[in-house]
Amino acid sequence: MEVTSTTKFVRLSPKKARDVAREIQGLPVSTALDILTFTPKKAAMLIGKTLKTAIADAENNFSLDTSTLTIKEAVIGAGPTLRRHMPRAKGSAGAILKRSSHISITLVGAAPEKKKRAPKKAAAKAVTAPAAAAEEATV
Repeated sequence: MEVTSTTKFVRLSPKKARDVAREIQGLPVSTALDILTFTPKKAAMLIGKTLKTAIADAENNFSLDTSTLTIKEAVIGAGPTLRRHMPRAKGSAGAILKRSSHISITLVGAAPEKKKRAPKKAAAKAVTAPAAAAEEATV
């Protein structure tokens, strides 16, 4: 079972966020949360927030056990860029690009096991066989 959580339009450069996202890919959820808690970067806080949302979705919406969850992928995509200008010498203007990003985290966990039921045909045969044997014994 896969669970995906996405945070869009985060005011952080994708290049800066990808460094943190690479560190947690393929790890169990508890280890990844520990790493993100003690990483002193803005990206760690934002990725941690998205990861906690994915964990809550897996637990509440899909009834998955949080101890079995692992991070399949953490993708940082580029969002829209705000374009600003700064005055420069001799009346020119220098471009300033304020980048944003989209954070997407996919978790993988084992699906909850359902109780297996006996097939109806096998159960019907099991019921009729002893009854037929009982009829032969009485005759």
